[in-house]
Amino acid sequence: MQLSDNATMDDPAVKKSLKHGLFSYPILQAADVLIHRATHVPVGEDQRQHLEFSRECVTNFNSTYKTDCLVAPKTLISSARRVMSLTKPQQKMSKSDPSSKSRILITDSPEEIRKRIRGATTDSIEGVTYDPENRPGVANLIEILSGFDAQKRTASQLGVELQGSKILDLKNLLAQAVCDELAEVRDRYQFYLSQKDQLREYAAVGNQKAAESARRTMELVNEAVGLGPLR
Repeated sequence: MQLSDNATMDDPAVKKSLKHGLFSYPILQAADVLIHRATHVPVGEDQRQHLEFSRECVTNFNSTYKTDCLVAPKTLISSARRVMSLTKPQQKMSKSDPSSKSRILITDSPEEIRKRIRGATTDSIEGVTYDPENRPGVANLIEILSGFDAQKRTASQLGVELQGSKILDLKNLLAQAVCDELAEVRDRYQFYLSQKDQLREYAAVGNQKAAESARRTMELVNEAVGLGPLR
């Protein structure tokens, strides 16, 4: 954004037009992707626009400096469905939500998982039905259960099969499915967390590889813009 001769950063019009996000997350994400010349990036649907921004950076840079040193990353949209909050089923489940009751972490104990699912928001209507518009809380539980279903049944199919069941039965069924699915992940997490020396070695090796990858890209960028070799 270019300021007029009389404009300053304190002017209300300027403040209104500037968005903090423009200078933080999208820029940093683009830098992380482009510095390693990633060709494909798996993201959720809500991140698609950020990858578009990264590609725009590549197009503008390569066109300006007549180079192909930066790679335009392709977007890989995850097939996993969006998981909604346990306490606010019309919002996405998020680790940044101030309420820990709203989410399930893969490191949660079975007791914590059961407690949070039992306390999940539903409604006062008796019996299970799958109606996302009118019963978002119940629908959310069915959709989460569908994500863990070994038979790959859709939420609609499970809704039909569970129709008329008690809400508590649905919560118990979901809690057991989540506990079973996350048990191995949680155990592996705890095991690797106990191997602190080995983790430090892996981190050091990864850091070295990342630094080398970034350096190779910056050498190409410096050459393209005429800054000379890195020192």
